[in-house]
Amino acid sequence: MSDERSAGVRLLWGPHPKPSRGPKPTLTLERIARAGVDVAEAEGLAAVSMQRVAGLLDVTKMALYRYVPGKSELVALMVEAAIGEGPPADGPRTGWREQLGAWARELAAVFHRHPWLLDATIGPRILGPRELAWTERAIAALEGTGLSGAERMDAVVLLVGHVRGIAQQAHAAGPMGHPEAQFSATIGELMEAHGEHYPALAAALTSVARHGGEDQALEFGLQRILDGLGLLIAERSG
Repeated sequence: MSDERSAGVRLLWGPHPKPSRGPKPTLTLERIARAGVDVAEAEGLAAVSMQRVAGLLDVTKMALYRYVPGKSELVALMVEAAIGEGPPADGPRTGWREQLGAWARELAAVFHRHPWLLDATIGPRILGPRELAWTERAIAALEGTGLSGAERMDAVVLLVGHVRGIAQQAHAAGPMGHPEAQFSATIGELMEAHGEHYPALAAALTSVARHGGEDQALEFGLQRILDGLGLLIAERSG
């Protein structure tokens, strides 16, 4: 493991060595992460920099480097701070479908509260204990279903992909919030003028409007994924 990667792992997993030189430490990793989160919440992930966070904390950029090696490690700390503990593993035991449904909805809520996480949680990176706990919770929900470890992993990847896709569309929709509503508004005038050439689309949009334009893409896709898993689980048990 490279020295850079080792430093990132230590920041997320510990132990956390205290700076051996210079003045007595005045910051904590929690304060640093929260400052980075504040910038990302207000202006997006691209606005986060070591210089910007140092300014918020009223320290120099070089002083901040005594705690965090660089921006990638800073972002990793921010992800851990923002993602939270996830749905609790204890409490009344429910079926795998209920557990995964609640898990996916809570993940969607996290992306809604912190849309910058969509950019911060892609690509090769070091995962922290909270983020791994989310994965653990979802995989554990499928214990005893007859699915292999690889299938359980793939199921979680599929759920995450669906949730991320809907969250990205909702974020891109901006203040309108719902991708279906934005799509309907964008092509509404076109359908008025040319709807006879697209009868299936026009009928679908009429149905959406009749039901108040409510966006059901997240729940619709989630239920279809769970339906498919249910069929596979039934096949394994049979």
